[in-house]
Amino acid sequence: MSDSDPFEIFLTVPPGLEPVLAGEMREKGFATPKIVAGGVTIEGTWPEVWRANLEIRGASRVLARMAQFRVVHLAQLDKKARAIDWRNTLRRDVPVKVDASARRSKLYHAGAIAQRVETAIAETFGAPVSKDADVRVLARIDDNVCTISVDTSGGLLHRRGFKEAVARAPMRENLAALFLRQCGYTGSEPVYDPMCGSGTFVIEAAEMAAGLAPGRERRFAFEALAGFDAESWQTLKADVPSLTPSVRFAGSDRDAGAVRASQANAARAGVAAFTAFEQKGVADITPPEGVPGLVIVNPPYGGRIGNLKGLYGVYHELGQSLRERFPGWRVGLITSEDRLARATRLPFGAPSRPVDHGGIRVRLYQARIGG
Repeated sequence: MSDSDPFEIFLTVPPGLEPVLAGEMREKGFATPKIVAGGVTIEGTWPEVWRANLEIRGASRVLARMAQFRVVHLAQLDKKARAIDWRNTLRRDVPVKVDASARRSKLYHAGAIAQRVETAIAETFGAPVSKDADVRVLARIDDNVCTISVDTSGGLLHRRGFKEAVARAPMRENLAALFLRQCGYTGSEPVYDPMCGSGTFVIEAAEMAAGLAPGRERRFAFEALAGFDAESWQTLKADVPSLTPSVRFAGSDRDAGAVRASQANAARAGVAAFTAFEQKGVADITPPEGVPGLVIVNPPYGGRIGNLKGLYGVYHELGQSLRERFPGWRVGLITSEDRLARATRLPFGAPSRPVDHGGIRVRLYQARIGG
């Protein structure tokens, strides 16, 4: 890839949420996002890579595709890898590591694949290869087609840089943002989480309403790639507008430590002025003052925290409080067990497609409380 020619950019997302990510990208002005298995692709240049890392909440990583070719044996892989113009992407003074994977292909040994690509980089370009390098090249072979990409994000994008205090079984920030979008949240209504844990849903909702870019305070791997323009990057970050939300965002939890964690995380994220957290069990929850909005909650479920049988009462109590005190509110509930969702006696429609959350398949259930 050259500095000016468009190339394929691949944003990864947990399978099942690709359409939600594509919707966010369209909303952010990225042209013609294409849904593929495990993510969304666009055509663009490096400024689009930078902006995707900075602004897109739902993605897990942003990969820049460097090359794609058919390969059926290691000698062929060696030749093709040596033909890649690595200088347009990598720097000779920055170490790099190669991660490889293969499926349904004649080449299946990931270690041998990675070694051939590492050797090609070292011998034809001269960049040092290190297992501890921050810059990562990915070699993925699927059905005998090899795709070479560079991970432009570095650490996973859900790591916004603000959540130092973490409760048990936390929801990843990018998943929280995608579930909020699935619930129709646009930033113009209040959000309440009655089991807030470390405050992820509340903080993500507040940041979305305030127009705060999720990557505003962290570093990215692309900052160590060839052609990175630090001045243009700072200008891009400065051009993202911020707003003062007209509504407020609240959470509660029966655990005092979770409430303190949420308050600390909100302060670090810069949204403490329009978020509030309090210690309260689900039997005692009441709606925040103002117009109805969205209740979104990720309660414990059998494979995540606690015994499944003992959770029916918790879900029933949550549902009873919502039915009795939250008329006019919408509800989004994430759980792995349909039986637990139904225990709330809320009028849920068909759940969403299953999504992997920490090795557990969860679904989003949505309802509107009458009133």
